[in-house]
Amino acid sequence: MEALETLGVAFGVYPGEGELQAPCKSGGCYSCLVMVDGLPFRSCVTPVAEGMDIRTKLPAHLIPRRIVHGPLGHSVGGKATPWWLKSRSRFIEVAIWTAGCNLRCPQCQNYTTTYDSQTAPVSPDGAAELVTFARRSYQVNRMAISGGEPSLNRPWLIGYFQALKRLNPDPEARLHLDSNGTLLTREYIDELVGVGVTDIGVEPKGVYPETFMRITGIKDRGLAERFLKTSWEAVSYLVEQYKGRVFVGVGLPYNRELISLDEVMEFGERLALIDPFVQLCVLDYFPSFKRRGLKRPSVDEMLSVKKTLNDAGLKTVIVQTEAGHRGP
Repeated sequence: MEALETLGVAFGVYPGEGELQAPCKSGGCYSCLVMVDGLPFRSCVTPVAEGMDIRTKLPAHLIPRRIVHGPLGHSVGGKATPWWLKSRSRFIEVAIWTAGCNLRCPQCQNYTTTYDSQTAPVSPDGAAELVTFARRSYQVNRMAISGGEPSLNRPWLIGYFQALKRLNPDPEARLHLDSNGTLLTREYIDELVGVGVTDIGVEPKGVYPETFMRITGIKDRGLAERFLKTSWEAVSYLVEQYKGRVFVGVGLPYNRELISLDEVMEFGERLALIDPFVQLCVLDYFPSFKRRGLKRPSVDEMLSVKKTLNDAGLKTVIVQTEAGHRGP
């Protein structure tokens, strides 16, 4: 990737930008493929060698692939799992998790998946078949994908949902995407809904770029501002255009070392202006990855966060605690 950049090849941040994309730069999402001596390789993790024949244009017949973990049964679900379904005693959906992320959260809560570059990748059809089999095994209707960040490698994600819809044409099937929202442009959202996605969760990390940078590890302020703006716009667009057709959930990570209660209040007020009834799931960030020194918020602290958000005008707030979910 670096060798190509020195030759003037542009790597874009958003789908459609640049000649190539390398959003995760850790090998998990397979977005940055190039042809090396006639075979596909990930440009972000493949060392350049003398005599390589490198082609940046991929063959039209090349099937997209990426690394996924799962599927597994899930008893709680994610941001866009309706609160009344969340349970600690039974499975309510099956889920897969994609490797690769465009953020660098030092307290990443799923780092073993996010930074996996070694597992064999799967095609969209292959992943859809695994999830469909798991749906039948667990006898559920909800099928979720999270990460990492699923919205990386757009051709793969669109192909996955197309295959999942084809294999699950019944009206009870729910196709659920949980995303950080940083790449979910309006056109991308339209395409996802068009291929059958029924539930979408988006996770703005806060209100201010400084908070976003602290939580995500993004050092470039301009990029952080763009990512934060895109995620908030995704929430607004989903509510304005697809309320009633798509179940919309919003996520907010909380730990007092990452975001203040004052900003939590502002977050709630901003979301309430979009829709006071939209579901908000607050995640209690615990010690993990490079932030082993974090102290997990207590149940009482999370209930205080819930009260703050209710006082801000939100009607449907669920807080994750070490004693289970509380709310709304």
